[in-house]
Amino acid sequence: MVKVDTYYFIGIGGIGMSSIAKYLGANNFKVGGYDLTKTDITETLEKNGIEINYKDELNSIPSQFKNQDVIVIFTPAITTKNRQLGFFKSQGNPIFKRAEFLGILTKKFKTIAIAGTHGKTTTAAIVTHLFYKTRQSFTAFVGGVLNEFNSNVIINGNKYAIVEADEYDRSFLNLEPSYGLVTSIDSDHLDIYGSFDEVKKSFREFIKKITDKVVIIKGLGVDGITYSLNKKADYSANNISFSKTGYFFDLTTPSRIYKSVFFSQLGLHNLLNAIGAFAISSQVGIDEKELCIALSTFKGVKRRFELVLNSKKDIIIDDYAHHPNEINAVWSALKDLYPYEKKCVIFQPHLYSRTKDFMNEFALALSQFDRVILLPIYPARELPIEGIKSSVLQKKIKSKNIVELIKRENLLSYINNIPEKIKVFLGAGDIGLEIKKIKEN
Repeated sequence: MVKVDTYYFIGIGGIGMSSIAKYLGANNFKVGGYDLTKTDITETLEKNGIEINYKDELNSIPSQFKNQDVIVIFTPAITTKNRQLGFFKSQGNPIFKRAEFLGILTKKFKTIAIAGTHGKTTTAAIVTHLFYKTRQSFTAFVGGVLNEFNSNVIINGNKYAIVEADEYDRSFLNLEPSYGLVTSIDSDHLDIYGSFDEVKKSFREFIKKITDKVVIIKGLGVDGITYSLNKKADYSANNISFSKTGYFFDLTTPSRIYKSVFFSQLGLHNLLNAIGAFAISSQVGIDEKELCIALSTFKGVKRRFELVLNSKKDIIIDDYAHHPNEINAVWSALKDLYPYEKKCVIFQPHLYSRTKDFMNEFALALSQFDRVILLPIYPARELPIEGIKSSVLQKKIKSKNIVELIKRENLLSYINNIPEKIKVFLGAGDIGLEIKKIKEN
């Protein structure tokens, strides 16, 4: 890593950016940054002594971060029109994309990289929990806030780095993993890749970079140590039984079978993530009996099938799902948990390009719910695409009940009058702010 003591982050409030900023701050580097919006994440960073500004102006940059030797890290979500990024480019500062810098940062560790179009955050979080409970030396950079630590970075030593390997913008090709896990390969980010074949090609390139052990979900068609639910694999969960707080199952590993293991989260998709996390941890060499015990105490990740409210009138669940396959996984879990209750989904589409690419698939997935409430598309880094709106998606949904379109700011008062007991909030945009309001109320 470049020998310098001052870092400036453009887009510091992002979940991946903030984990690196926290890590550098905890290691006594000077850290500052810019973000468009004040959030819980930026407030936490500020409480940790990191200086943040919220106006894209040159005079907003504190003087101590304007020097030419300051390392600048930016997220791909930042546009080329950003004034602060333009200033540092013209000044000649060393500038890195987040993924590039994470690759540099983790070179001193043995890196365990968790990849996949779905499931990587929860899987990385479970791996982090397993390493913590079994007293390993590690630092974890996770794309979600672990309830156990109320943080997305956990510093517990310098032997291993646990990181999410993000396929967006081919970011994961910046990593040099010793161990790798692939949870899924589905069509996504077609604005970057152009076709599903290119997505698969990029994942194959990522897998080739792994120097030691590769763990993959069963059925991907690539070589590796496999895991599954109810299928023959190197690691598999069988004889699965459901409880109100998780799952009991028999765990098959290459060496033996462990009876009546308990995993403390709901949703079969999360149990599958847990088996993958167990597999990679086992391959690193951690005692499997200890891993079985640790699975029973995982406390989950914020906005990953998170139970927000459980009352006689309402059961409210919050999830980051923003792809049709993820919505289907949430629906499957809800159907198992609450088979006799009516279900309402409140969905905020994320990105115009993703909505365009999967319009029909979104409509099919959402049509499973008794009531659908759509919010306007969250644009994130994108400009609008002509003819791509939530109202277009609304017309394609064939729900058994009602399909409605409302603004996010009207949501909190509106849902009080919704008769369905199960209300699930889905999306990767700012829909989480409404969950915060619900908790406060």
